[in-house]
Amino acid sequence: MVDAAVDVKIAVRDFSVRYGAIEALRSATFDIRLKEILGIIGPANSGKTSLLKSLNRMNETDPAFRHTGTILLDGQDLYRDLGAQQVRRRIGIVFAMPLPLPISIHDNVTYGPRMKGEQDKRSLDELAERSLRDASLWDEVKDRLNLPAMKLSGGQQQRLCIARTLAMRPEVILFDEPCSGLDPISTATVEETMVRLKEQYTMVLVTNNTKQAARVSDRVAFLLMGELVELDRTAVIFTAPSDRRTDDYVTGRFG
Repeated sequence: MVDAAVDVKIAVRDFSVRYGAIEALRSATFDIRLKEILGIIGPANSGKTSLLKSLNRMNETDPAFRHTGTILLDGQDLYRDLGAQQVRRRIGIVFAMPLPLPISIHDNVTYGPRMKGEQDKRSLDELAERSLRDASLWDEVKDRLNLPAMKLSGGQQQRLCIARTLAMRPEVILFDEPCSGLDPISTATVEETMVRLKEQYTMVLVTNNTKQAARVSDRVAFLLMGELVELDRTAVIFTAPSDRRTDDYVTGRFG
């Protein structure tokens, strides 16, 4: 599962997660490669979300969270060498449900940079345009940037949340079921956006939709009951997996 011959952005080593007495993830070891989309699939309670939130320390908001092992970002330990806010600036996350702020489209995108101290209007305007373009939303909203973000459709709101994440200039973007509440057309647009963003970002996609993982991922990891069963190229996982449990899941025999 670990290949030293490729550029590694994040290295997960013997990483386990517990919430009190409940073990959510057990001794996971794998690499996330630079500028790839790594899909993570598996049934409910397999450890997908626990793993994803561990990658940018969101799990720390749960007082029962405990971990062992290491996660390295460009060789730095996320939990020892870096502060939580520093990690979250470098590793952004897009959640399942769009969560735009109750302010304008423009102010949603520029909210994070403004909170960091950026006040130059021209710089903020350029940042908003660039982020909205990268999120495949600019052409749809460029003439109404001052309208409330809540007036956008669900698919547009999700792309706005992607733009808001991009505005913080992360190095890695995590997606937690980003299309679970979207119609097929909106889902296709978000997927196309993800594939295009791969030119600039490393991405991790947690999804219950195996077809989505097959469409957009370069490699796919299969988790089951807290165990990383298998990780390989997408074509291998979906046509010739090495573990029978993986084959049973991707062919719909369980899950």
